[in-house]
Amino acid sequence: MTPTAQRIGILVIAAVMVLGTIGSFAMMILANENATNEEENLAREYQELLEEQQRDAEELSAQYADDFKQYEDQPAAFEAEAVGEEVTHTDLKTGDGETITEDFTAYRAYYIGWNPTGTVFDGSIDGDGLKPPLDLSQMTLIPGWYDGVEGMEIGGVRVITIPAELAYGETGQGDDIPPNTPIKFLIMAIPPAE
Repeated sequence: MTPTAQRIGILVIAAVMVLGTIGSFAMMILANENATNEEENLAREYQELLEEQQRDAEELSAQYADDFKQYEDQPAAFEAEAVGEEVTHTDLKTGDGETITEDFTAYRAYYIGWNPTGTVFDGSIDGDGLKPPLDLSQMTLIPGWYDGVEGMEIGGVRVITIPAELAYGETGQGDDIPPNTPIKFLIMAIPPAE
């Protein structure tokens, strides 16, 4: 016969193992629930962010669409061979905000880009409104863009002509920007998000 002390010891060990196993399962279930709750919270926060960005884009479109769309007839064919080696620009409207410098990238922009045939390859116009503006504090563009906007004031509208070497160079960009193609942009610089 097993002494009572041994039986109690075995029962205590068995109880500890059972409780440990149950506790482990409970911890796994709680961890899964916490992970699920965290994923749901992240998804909800992301959805709220998207909705906020959409509202912001709609407000900006209402504010700037009429002013920007008056320039939508600017894209036209131009002589690719006549584009020099440096970026050139023409101001269509002088802004009254901060001046864009090499170090100042806290602005957003509406734009229209076209190639020498006058074909628009990208732009901000979307039906009667505008797509969300580019946020220059959060992205990197071709070198010619930065050269072209330097000295521009927020609120201004400028056409920049970019030689191929400062645009998409020997690789080009899709069907509308073949290799070694200069391009033009019409740019409206607007204030950064608050």
